[in-house]
Amino acid sequence: MKFMKLGSRPDTFYTADSVRSVSSEVSSDLIIQVKGCRYMLHKFPLLSKCLRLQRICSECPETSQHQIIQLPDFPGGIEAFELCAKFCYGITITVSAYNIVAARCAAEYLQMTEDVEKGNLVYKLEVFFNSCILHGWKDSIVTLQSTKAFPLWSEDLGITSRCIEAIASKVLTHPSKVSLSHSHSRRVRDDISCNGSESRRHKPATKGWWAEDMAELGIDLYWRTMIAIKSGGKIPSNLIGQALQIYASRWLPNISRKVKANKAAASDSDSDSAGEVTSKHRLLLETIVSLLPSEKGAVSCSFLLKLLKAANILNASSSSKMELARRVALQLEEARVSDLLIPSLSYSSDTLYDVDIVLTILEQFMLQGQSPPTSPPRSKLGLEKRRRSRSAENIDFEFQESRRSSSASHSSKLKVAKIIDGYLQEIAKDKNLPLSKFIALAETIPDFSRLDHDDLYRAIDIYLKAHPDLNKSERKKLCRVLDCKKLSVEACMHAAQNEKLPLRVVVQVLFFEQARAATAGGKVAELPSNLKALLASHNIDPSKPPGPLSTTTSIPADDQWSVSGLKSPKSRISTLRMKLSEDDDLDENDMNTDGMGRPSKFKAFCAPPTRPKKMFSKLLSINRSANEKN
Repeated sequence: MKFMKLGSRPDTFYTADSVRSVSSEVSSDLIIQVKGCRYMLHKFPLLSKCLRLQRICSECPETSQHQIIQLPDFPGGIEAFELCAKFCYGITITVSAYNIVAARCAAEYLQMTEDVEKGNLVYKLEVFFNSCILHGWKDSIVTLQSTKAFPLWSEDLGITSRCIEAIASKVLTHPSKVSLSHSHSRRVRDDISCNGSESRRHKPATKGWWAEDMAELGIDLYWRTMIAIKSGGKIPSNLIGQALQIYASRWLPNISRKVKANKAAASDSDSDSAGEVTSKHRLLLETIVSLLPSEKGAVSCSFLLKLLKAANILNASSSSKMELARRVALQLEEARVSDLLIPSLSYSSDTLYDVDIVLTILEQFMLQGQSPPTSPPRSKLGLEKRRRSRSAENIDFEFQESRRSSSASHSSKLKVAKIIDGYLQEIAKDKNLPLSKFIALAETIPDFSRLDHDDLYRAIDIYLKAHPDLNKSERKKLCRVLDCKKLSVEACMHAAQNEKLPLRVVVQVLFFEQARAATAGGKVAELPSNLKALLASHNIDPSKPPGPLSTTTSIPADDQWSVSGLKSPKSRISTLRMKLSEDDDLDENDMNTDGMGRPSKFKAFCAPPTRPKKMFSKLLSINRSANEKN
């Protein structure tokens, strides 16, 4: 660190009976009280350099041997006053980045300017500040930190603004040209005389060499410095993001544990201090959010979600939460399921996690792009290839480029679908999670984004196990988000034996599995005996491909399945439609109370039978008899 020495006389100040005095053959004639400390000094050396003391002494005539002066609002306290007093006596003092702000404010208070004497303290401090302090990196950081104790004085004297400008200019300069008198990354201290040369010069290895040192600043000064750096326009957004992440890790570590500890504090006397800490952290968080670069990818999605989690815990402003949610949505495909598990601290909800904010993020993500465009129709391709003009080739190139960019959006939606299905599996364990929120989150993912429904089926299965009290209507409503055609063989086998699923879903799974077996060339996976009995009740031989399923069974005509004939495996089975009518009035009531006016996914794949109660009772009895035999 750079320093400056003034004066040549030895220190002769001493303390006697709680009074500070200076050794001299001349008796003291001036008593100065500074914040509870009394100094017995001499008028001549002090008044010759301090215009303020001259005016006070002239306005108050002497009434005794000692003239008393009160300085209750002295900036810097007794340390700064004693430094100024020693300067007046010619005693050696040392000024560095750690005490120059206090000394400068004290000298300004005492009016130790050039109007009183040439080469006075204010002048010497200004020269040292401009020529040495502002030229050093660490000196500027330490000086800026010390202005926090004297905010008004530092602003009026321009100390704060000059330090910020110096720091910003050094960040925008190539690191090799910056004088670093101290490096946090190497923890090496260099004491450098103002007139001397540096003993070492450390050249940082990374581009973000400045972020760690700046993380020591308070949030107000940090915000002003970062604004100055960003306004320079030379620092990449990813380095700004890294600096913000370093600062957040420095001042917001384990914020959830701290808040929980504060809430657990039993004494009411600590509630005010805990509230102050929370308010301080809230302000810090909202300031970091305001400094986030606008460019996508400047900070990681994981960091944004950690900020959002802290914002939820600290009860930050809704604008900050929405801004974080919007930024997370821009890069949601990078998220992890664990990052999305944001604890819910709302008094109006008993859920473990804040599902609403995740739903908001997901909706914002889905609004970003459209599904990938399809290829344009090409007629008479052979002739057109021969007659193609260069402009047509350019148009086709632009089309391919637009398709490539939109397909990236499509791939991100595929990743997000996987993430959300994993998230559904985690929140499904919450016994207080409403069915409506689970369904809303599952339905937000478009059909084309889920290549298979295995993860969604696992989430539904977990939800059914965690909520055994769901009635028949609620279980049907839950299973409507499931597409049985997109289940793997393993998932179908599990679903076919899942007693918690509605029976019509089980039957639907079996029929689609038969269709898949026919498409695969007639090979059907070995089924349990109870499922074989269930298929046999409808004249379906599981060892053979479904082929043209016969609709002439022993079941009464009203209970029969209406199944479209299956084509041969060579021509590829196109569809398998099961038309079932409602088994009771519950489904109609579900549609009326849904409020969305949307047809259920059951009607897309299967409409329930007209009189299914008889058929379902037969299926249940066959299933039970098969289980008993096994």
